[in-house]
Amino acid sequence: MSVLAHGIGSQHDLPLSPFYAFAGAFAALFVSFLALGLLWSVSRFHGDRAGRPLPVVLQRLADARPTRTAARVLGLAAALFVLLHLLLGPNGPEHNPAAGTVYVLLWVGLVPASLLLGPVWRLLNPLRTLHLLVCRALGRDPVAGRPLPVHLGLWPAAVGLLAFTWLELVAPDPASSTALLLFFVLHGVVHLAGAARHGARWFDHADAFEVYSGLLARLSPLGRRPADRRLVLRSPFNGLDAVPQIPGLVATVCVMLGSTAYDGFSDAPSWITTVQTSPLGRTTAATLGLLAAVALVATLHALCAGATRLISGQLRHPLTAFAHSLVPIALGYLVAHYFTLFVTEGPHTVMVALGADNPVPPEPPLTPGGIATLQVAAIVIGHVLGVVAAHDRSVRLFPPARAVAGQLPLLALMIAYTIGGLTLLLA
Repeated sequence: MSVLAHGIGSQHDLPLSPFYAFAGAFAALFVSFLALGLLWSVSRFHGDRAGRPLPVVLQRLADARPTRTAARVLGLAAALFVLLHLLLGPNGPEHNPAAGTVYVLLWVGLVPASLLLGPVWRLLNPLRTLHLLVCRALGRDPVAGRPLPVHLGLWPAAVGLLAFTWLELVAPDPASSTALLLFFVLHGVVHLAGAARHGARWFDHADAFEVYSGLLARLSPLGRRPADRRLVLRSPFNGLDAVPQIPGLVATVCVMLGSTAYDGFSDAPSWITTVQTSPLGRTTAATLGLLAAVALVATLHALCAGATRLISGQLRHPLTAFAHSLVPIALGYLVAHYFTLFVTEGPHTVMVALGADNPVPPEPPLTPGGIATLQVAAIVIGHVLGVVAAHDRSVRLFPPARAVAGQLPLLALMIAYTIGGLTLLLA
């Protein structure tokens, strides 16, 4: 594979004036903030209660047993494909599609798949399917099990995401068959053991890929109403508004943001020199860098939450109350950093899987200027969507006299994240 230096690579291709990029971003944030403050005084989002039901025929097709069975078979087949190539294939991404399948088609491909189709990994997840098959063979209810501790929340998923991003961005040889096999063996053992103890609901809270896909799917126009299980077309803001405020949510989103930020920073010449010359060793220094990036994102969010609580005077859980507004920001970073990778290395991985010998990756569909515009636009739009989501939540939670003032810490946070995101792209 042409670009797998730290898992899935990165590319600085921004022939764009930093002045115009920053000016446009700040203008978009301030204009949206002022417009919302003047024109949006009542909450307009209704979470899982919103949406227009899809035609019954589409509902039946989506919920039909053959449809779900086909998805599960596809997930198992893909897992078996990767496993066989890791065990029997050559050790190198140039001739072995396993690394590209994991880092590009799975990790990056889950972003557009979840945005278009909803939480698709819930059906494709081979571990969930294996657990289902074992339960059926033993005559057990797959949902049965000990209740999950309330305080557990999404913390296992946050830890799993951090472990996977460490493998992708820090491990000495993330594309090696040994590294990938070790990770997925440990991943499978942990989650099958968790499901055996707590039932299938374990995957909803603990499986990193399911939670990752589920959070991104909150921005999908397709949703499902919990009350009647109907598939609906909805505003992505309503899906975002329905993000559950549970322990570990902030940690999960901060890992998504921080790891993407570290990925953008990790190929800077100054950081490469620092890591290579560190007396701690490359892996230790890079690990500390990844943890520092996640900690910085979390610290900024915690400071914002503290300031919001002081202004509001009554908000009990400000950390989780506005954590949903970070999801579109994380999405913007993902699009900005991985678009070029997905449209070039994705087809390259498919060609390698089909047996092509040293295929040439296709050229990006956009010019460098087009890619630059897309990357900046993704970050700016992600932050604007975050501002809208935060504003609607604030007018619902705060007294009218404090609704706008209560958002000032959030605006400061959005500006800080915007500066950081654009700086990483423009550096």
